[in-house]
Amino acid sequence: MSLIEIRMRLDAALAAAGRAQGSVTLLAVSKLQPDAKVLAALQAGQRDFGENYVQESATKWPAFRDQFLDAKVHMIGPLQTNKAKQAVELFDAIHTLDRASLAEKLAKLAQARGQCPALFVQVNTGEEPQKAGILPAGLDDFVKACHAMDLRPQGLMCIPPDGQDPAPHFTMLADMAARHGLSGLSMGMSSDFELAIALGATHVRVGSAIFGARPSA
Repeated sequence: MSLIEIRMRLDAALAAAGRAQGSVTLLAVSKLQPDAKVLAALQAGQRDFGENYVQESATKWPAFRDQFLDAKVHMIGPLQTNKAKQAVELFDAIHTLDRASLAEKLAKLAQARGQCPALFVQVNTGEEPQKAGILPAGLDDFVKACHAMDLRPQGLMCIPPDGQDPAPHFTMLADMAARHGLSGLSMGMSSDFELAIALGATHVRVGSAIFGARPSA
């Protein structure tokens, strides 16, 4: 499926939901994709990309951003605390703020730099023990702790459990974001981004539907 087709589907989902065109950011998930495919997407006008690995992004994106100055790169994979400094220099947004130690590190870096990438708190809506993210019951305290450190998350992110209906998870995330006055909802992937848009997503993460199956790591 082409990038044009995904954009058409995204616009149709917005229209069906009665939402304004342009109110959802499409993140083209470019992790592990060949440079030629990423370049083709950039040349087709795509400007927001999702990456999972700090080191891959550090080797891939500086050259692309020299050529496409308005390109934005979003961290959507787990972020190790010891790579936080490099991450805040590389990424325009981090969608995987998922623990207190990372928040503390990002707060120190933000104070030292005088700026911080846009931040989304990852919520483990399925309460899966193997998955990262703040548990729903702990979100209130975590957001308060972020504010106490002068971190201001702009939204929430979730990855619903495999094999489950994602709708309740998207609805839960939207309700939690509204409770905290957070405008951003990073939710929805290739298989369910239209449902996520219907339920309020502001950022959808689409990889395989744009680029095809990605190579093995």
